[in-house]
Amino acid sequence: MCLAVPMQVISSDGETVMAQIDGVKRTASLMMLGEEVAIGDYVLIHAGFAISKLDEAQALSTLELMRECLALQQEQP
Repeated sequence: MCLAVPMQVISSDGETVMAQIDGVKRTASLMMLGEEVAIGDYVLIHAGFAISKLDEAQALSTLELMRECLALQQEQP
């Protein structure tokens, strides 16, 4: 199963970004992303690559759903 996680960009050198969510930080390449990314933007991170840029509402909605799924999984025996 593959999973990409929405993360917020906290720094960029033009080729890579440092992104974070819930205190977790990851470095990701911008090589696969065909658009500009600024600090504060949300991107989908998968396997060390930023693969898509998201608007904030979409990113936060996706994160909320992911957190709900994790909570349900933790409730099961």
